[in-house]
Amino acid sequence: MQRVGEPPLADKKYTLRPGAYAILPLKRRFLMTAQLSPQVDVQLPGGGIDPGESPLRALHREVREEIGWSIAYPRRLGAFRRFVYMPEYDLWAEKLCHVYVAHPVRQITDPVEPDHVTVVLSLEEALQSLGNDGDRMFLERYLF
Repeated sequence: MQRVGEPPLADKKYTLRPGAYAILPLKRRFLMTAQLSPQVDVQLPGGGIDPGESPLRALHREVREEIGWSIAYPRRLGAFRRFVYMPEYDLWAEKLCHVYVAHPVRQITDPVEPDHVTVVLSLEEALQSLGNDGDRMFLERYLF
């Protein structure tokens, strides 16, 4: 599996954090989430898979929490891993990121995830704004 971003630091212990994330095309734009703190970070909607939860169930739950939308017809595109510090959890994490493309059905609620807002971006804006190279790599693979 491809590693994206910085290699792991030898002096850190990493906790495996699997997650599911979605590319959500909406006409000629893309639904994304922006995490507002500790700094603005534009991301594919999604997040951690809870113990005992399937990746697809996590994908539906995380998209609803982060952008308030329901989705349909998710299709797995692949996965990547990255090694990061997650300040909100005070955790060094090995993130195993499963990436899907799905059809956004409709907005059913406001985002409930703290410090997240929904953004709708053009392809150019999305590629320029995404905060991690893995998200950008999968968006490019999906389109090109």
